[in-house]
Amino acid sequence: MSVQGVSGFALEVPDVAQAVRFYEDAGLQVSAGGTLTHMRCPGQDRDAVTLVQGRHKRLHHVALRAAGLADIARRVPTYGGKVVAAPEHFSHTGLWIEDPHGMLLHLVEQPREIPLPAGNRFAINEPGNIGRINRSAIQPISQSAAGIPLRLGHVLVFTPDTMRSVEFVTQALGMGLADHAQDVIAFCCARSNSDHHVLAFARSPGIGFHHASFLVRDPDEVGRAGRRLVEKAGMGDWGFGRHTVGSNFFHYIQDPWGSWFEYYADMDFIDDYALWTPTNYTLEDSLANWGPPVPSDFVHNYEMGEMTSS
Repeated sequence: MSVQGVSGFALEVPDVAQAVRFYEDAGLQVSAGGTLTHMRCPGQDRDAVTLVQGRHKRLHHVALRAAGLADIARRVPTYGGKVVAAPEHFSHTGLWIEDPHGMLLHLVEQPREIPLPAGNRFAINEPGNIGRINRSAIQPISQSAAGIPLRLGHVLVFTPDTMRSVEFVTQALGMGLADHAQDVIAFCCARSNSDHHVLAFARSPGIGFHHASFLVRDPDEVGRAGRRLVEKAGMGDWGFGRHTVGSNFFHYIQDPWGSWFEYYADMDFIDDYALWTPTNYTLEDSLANWGPPVPSDFVHNYEMGEMTSS
């Protein structure tokens, strides 16, 4: 069987209260505290972010929704991974594994997220196709939606070998390679009813957390939510822009430890992986089709620097 989507992620952070403030400013809510602090999108029934007290900011694990855990467990060693015990303080349910590079994954059997209600269609007026008639597209600021995150869409992690990571998740976990840009960055999906990517990999000397991406309703909300979080966080940002790979509009905001939070809207959707053909893009398309200049540290793995100095 196979992975069906992303469920959440966990980070070790040196200041849990500071991390909670950042994610609350981003629109998430605390669902439970204690040794582990859990946060989720408003209206959802599962946690997207788990925060753990640690010396430095580190990726703890990525949680993936999956079916057929016994079959997956049998395949994992064949492709260089191993089944491991649950970490202290974390649930013993599901399947805990390490990939060939030591990245921890938690596979859980759970239903899909609560379905999102339909909103007003994002209609545009273009030459030869007038989609919005006798109404304004934009409401006054006081009446405009704030851009609350609806659900976690995907997680991008660092890996020392992008294509080996792809081989592991496609062969051992049953995912699909959606697209990639040489051996530098790769995007993987579930094999049915999936966003273009739910787990992605970027090349780095070691493993680490790059960003998590949260869905909002439309490009206007990407812009509003992104600008609001930039002002609250006081850190770097990249956006507003649009990716080539996946087609989504984006705005990234840097967290207190150098990794990123992304708002996105309008991503490609793969309902049947058998009907999808992966593309190997050039590096010039690996980041954006259009947008502002890329920050100099956008693909810097700060966790590697911390590990070197500790």
